[in-house]
Amino acid sequence: MMTTTARPAEEEKKGSTAISLNRAAYAFSRHWFAWILLLMGLWVGLPWLAPVFMRLGLVRLAEAIYVIYSFQCHQLPQRSYFLFGQSMTYPLEQIQSAWRQTLDPMLLRQFIGDSNMGFKVAWSDRMVSAYTSIPLAALLWWPFRKRVRPLSLWGFILFALPMAIDGGTHVLSDLAGIGQGFRYTNEWLASLTSYNLPAAFYSGDALGSFNSWMRLITGILFGIGVVWFAFPYLYEGFADTARAIEEKFDRAGVDL
Repeated sequence: MMTTTARPAEEEKKGSTAISLNRAAYAFSRHWFAWILLLMGLWVGLPWLAPVFMRLGLVRLAEAIYVIYSFQCHQLPQRSYFLFGQSMTYPLEQIQSAWRQTLDPMLLRQFIGDSNMGFKVAWSDRMVSAYTSIPLAALLWWPFRKRVRPLSLWGFILFALPMAIDGGTHVLSDLAGIGQGFRYTNEWLASLTSYNLPAAFYSGDALGSFNSWMRLITGILFGIGVVWFAFPYLYEGFADTARAIEEKFDRAGVDL
């Protein structure tokens, strides 16, 4: 009977590949936080590069970013920040005047700006606050990582619930038409506060309005909740992985 065995060269190659993979996993486990910050920085930073590229005349690069982030966000201009223009946000009526008289969200989202109004960031103000707050909250968490216990699931739900309520009521409001629903006028809030605040605070989505403040605050709460809930587990998981690889290499007598 003939038996076949892997040739020594093949065994050595497989062993070398396994060692390299383990070393790569070890390096990532030791520096996972920096890698995640880098990746998240790119993710939350690219939308801001879209208006920069438009300003520089690099239209195709900007359009590519707008398309990529269109799958993650509604990109409605009246709920987005603008750069290089007269204002950082614009009311729906001004956008309609500059673009076209429409309440169709599929048409409104196509407006990216112009030389006078500037160019919009590639995702909405809610996305900016929700996802930019994650790496920022992570930076605040890192120095206290050994003392902060993970947030419970119910605790995370409490942090995420305000954004779910705010976003959900906007969705329900928009069923009546963009700029037509109860979350556009916020008459309910005006009645509760006896109309004591400026009209611009109650109506619309411009910077400084009730709607913009709610998207900012609830997005930040969501980001804090994500970090507090998930990052302690990531910290423990990657620490365990690094220790397991160290023990494996020690037993094999191989240097890391």
